[in-house]
Amino acid sequence: MSILNNDVFVRLAREEGFNLVGFSPAEKLHPEAEYLREWLERNLHSGMTYMEKNLSKRTSVDEILPSVKTVISLGMNYYKEGNFSDDPRRGKISRYAWGKDYHLVIWKKLDDLLGKLHEIDPLFEAVSYVDTGPVMDKAWAVRAGLGWLGKHTNVINKETGSWFFIATILTNLNFTPSVKVDDFCGDCRECLDACPTGALEEYILDSNRCISYLTIENKEEIPEEFKDNFKGWIFGCDICQ
Repeated sequence: MSILNNDVFVRLAREEGFNLVGFSPAEKLHPEAEYLREWLERNLHSGMTYMEKNLSKRTSVDEILPSVKTVISLGMNYYKEGNFSDDPRRGKISRYAWGKDYHLVIWKKLDDLLGKLHEIDPLFEAVSYVDTGPVMDKAWAVRAGLGWLGKHTNVINKETGSWFFIATILTNLNFTPSVKVDDFCGDCRECLDACPTGALEEYILDSNRCISYLTIENKEEIPEEFKDNFKGWIFGCDICQ
C-alpha cells in the first residue's frame, strides 16, 4: 500500500499554489461523453477541430494511462483586483491573461509536485494536463468536487467563483473520492442575459458567437453581425463570469 494519501497530496499541492484539490475514480465519463458528442454534432466548437480528435481518450482516460485508478483535479485562483477602463479607445483583456502564460506557470508547478510525489513513492505513476491534452478537465473537476458546472459552462466554486485554472492528473494510485458539489445556479440566468453576442444557452456555449473564441482561437474574419457588440474586449472576455 502506498504511503501517499489524500492529506499528503493536498498538502503538497497547496504548497505549489493549488488552492483547490479533488479526487475522483477513473471511470468512463457518462453522460458527459454524450453531451460532448452532441455539442460537436451541432458544430458549437466552431473552428476548434482538434476537439473532434481523440474522443475515446477524452471519455476513457485508461486509454491515456492504462494503470489509472484516480483522476485528480487541481484549481489555481487567477483573479486579480482591478477595474477596466471605460475609455472606448482602450481594449479589454481577460483577467486570466494578465501575466505570464498560465500553461508555463502551471506546467512548472506540476513538474515540481509530481517530482515530490515520486520521491515519496517510486511506484507513483502520473500523466498531467493543463487544458492541452485529450481530457475533459471541467467534467473531472465537477466529479472531484471543485465546484459545479455553471450555466456559462465554467466550473463555479462557492469561494473562488469560476476564476481558476484547472489542471488534471491521472495516476495509478487509489485516493479517497471527494464529495461532489450541488448545482447552486438555481433559477439564476445573469450570465446568459449578460452575454452581448448571445453565445450561451443553459449549460451550453456556442463558440461561433463567443467573444473569447472569436478574439483568441478564431482564425477567420469576425462576422459583421457582431460589430459594436464586443464591449471593448480584444482578447478574451470576462462578462459571463
